[in-house]
Amino acid sequence: MVLTKDPEPVWDKEVDVAENWIQFVDESVSAKLPQGSHIKNISPCGASYWTRTAEIETEQVDERRNQRANAATSGKVTQNDTGKAMVFGEFVSMKALHGTLPYFTPTPFAWGTYASDPNIHFFLCGFVDMAKDLPDIQSFAASLAELHLKGLSPNGKYGFSVPTFQGTVPQYTDWTDSWEEFFSKSIRLVMDKEERSQGPDPEVQQLCEATLNIVVPRLLRPLETGGRQIKPRLVHGDIWDGNVSTDTATNTPIIFDAACIYAHNENSPDRTVDLAPLRPVRHQMGKPYVKAYFEYFPVSAPEEDQDDRNALYCLRWDLNCSTLYPGNLRYRKMCVEVMRSLVAKYPGGYEAWAKERGGEPVVR
Repeated sequence: MVLTKDPEPVWDKEVDVAENWIQFVDESVSAKLPQGSHIKNISPCGASYWTRTAEIETEQVDERRNQRANAATSGKVTQNDTGKAMVFGEFVSMKALHGTLPYFTPTPFAWGTYASDPNIHFFLCGFVDMAKDLPDIQSFAASLAELHLKGLSPNGKYGFSVPTFQGTVPQYTDWTDSWEEFFSKSIRLVMDKEERSQGPDPEVQQLCEATLNIVVPRLLRPLETGGRQIKPRLVHGDIWDGNVSTDTATNTPIIFDAACIYAHNENSPDRTVDLAPLRPVRHQMGKPYVKAYFEYFPVSAPEEDQDDRNALYCLRWDLNCSTLYPGNLRYRKMCVEVMRSLVAKYPGGYEAWAKERGGEPVVR
């Protein structure tokens, strides 16, 4: 379920998926509900730009104990090949998160394709009654830090086992040895997609090249050189107001709608990839959450680069947002301002930074 809280909507089009697909429970969906589920009702619940979302009310029957209990499942419905990949990526993402920190996510049940139409696909998870307000700052920060601490990459590499999506846009997930290389390929992919969505622009093209060739090495290479090390950790990938809430039953924070990757982290982690979407002032979650997070995980070295690293990570996120809304240049303008600032601040790039400290630049 997505609770969209952006006060300035950038998309006013109807969801592509027809509403009739959440007006009944398909045979494939019912087959993947928890064992003993007797369906009582299905109704729209939540909101999303890209999918239809619903609550499936059931009665759970335990015949051995002769017990019955009301329960509910959240369903998300998509269409076409992109939609199929989206729900598969979300299912694998939510399984990874839930397996790492169960109380922090709904329980993922299954994904699949409708028996009544092979073009319609779904994702199922446990229904959570969520509060309308944002989660408690300290509880959320502590839980996010715990997730990152426990979520070690299974092979020591950056990436993910399957493609995952931010909105309808697939993100780079190929396994990669270094964070600089992974992030460079990731943001390059997003830059190319953004240009195809919004059209070419000479200044944007120049800024993108300068960001890739100068800013990325300057801010990311120091993380993995000079005796400094970081480790790839499991991140949600799309933390913002609309993908977090509080479980009213337990009064604990909860996250959903994941697009996971194993990304920048370390033994004393600076989880700026998951914190990047909290940077924009348009979001209700912001600096108080970031500040609280660093009470549980100290900033990565070089500490003085943290805010600019965060701006760079947020740039990737905003470029992706620009890709999602062709014709709306709001996000592109934000990205141009960020790139102008970073390119102007680091004209000598990584090489100048290394030489200023009396070291020999590491060539990659």
